[in-house]
Amino acid sequence: MSAPSFTGVYPILPTPFHEDESLDLESMARLVRFMASLGMDGVTVLGVMGEANRLTDDERLQILRTSVEAAGGMPVIAGVTHPGTAATVALCRQAADAGIAGVMVSPSREPNPSDERVFEYFARVGADGGLPMALQDHPPSSQVFMGAPLLRRMVEEIPGVACLKLEHAPTPAKLTALWGAHPGRKVPVLMGLGALYAGFDLLRGADGFMTGFAFPEALKAMVAAARNGDQPTLLGLYTRFLPLIVYEQQPALALRKEIYLLRGLIDSPRVRHPGGQIDPVSAGEVRNLLETILAGEDLKKPLGV
Repeated sequence: MSAPSFTGVYPILPTPFHEDESLDLESMARLVRFMASLGMDGVTVLGVMGEANRLTDDERLQILRTSVEAAGGMPVIAGVTHPGTAATVALCRQAADAGIAGVMVSPSREPNPSDERVFEYFARVGADGGLPMALQDHPPSSQVFMGAPLLRRMVEEIPGVACLKLEHAPTPAKLTALWGAHPGRKVPVLMGLGALYAGFDLLRGADGFMTGFAFPEALKAMVAAARNGDQPTLLGLYTRFLPLIVYEQQPALALRKEIYLLRGLIDSPRVRHPGGQIDPVSAGEVRNLLETILAGEDLKKPLGV
């Protein structure tokens, strides 16, 4: 498997389940193969969207092995965040043994927040985990605030930090605060939040996306437009897909799974308990939205963007 560049688009994939909530590894492999066929720069598994906190240790390993086999050499990134430093390092090593190319790591909340403790956590994971690391900055899920000075310090002093995954809104402003005229080491910055601020992030210099938007080929087209300096095409694509991006960004994993079902990539939109399932009204709204934005498109094939 090739090393990740951490530039471009790395879709965060859901973990598919059968209706009885058992793992659906066939759908998992289909998802990964489809992303490879789209020319994605990599994929990410076992994130929050992958319901990693609802999987057993054995199920995690099955997802890792299935994804690597289906990827056909495309880099696979694995979420390994754990409240314990030693456990996070162990998850990194498990991922490496399974053929994973890199890891996504978020800080863990402590009773007495401390920048130094956050730095120590990432320094140990970077030194002992054995894989390049995408450092995730998403305070709503981690409950840890990392300011631009701390992030810059970790990039400069921890060689294992190979990428920043920026999800602390307002993301365009934080992108500028991160680098500005900063002369030190820099790493690629991938954006999350379902690509909510995609157009503005790319105009501020973002290197791509690591997020769960169900039409990553649209994000790939936005990145290409940004690299070509084609602002009208970039903003045109962003404007076209923004209603769907906003709708997907609701805190309901079942919405995204429903779209992956409609794309023929998973066999069931089942979310593992205690997660909630999609309601009939929302399912109807998803279909109406797709019919409006993507009229005439075959959702089971790559979009013509």
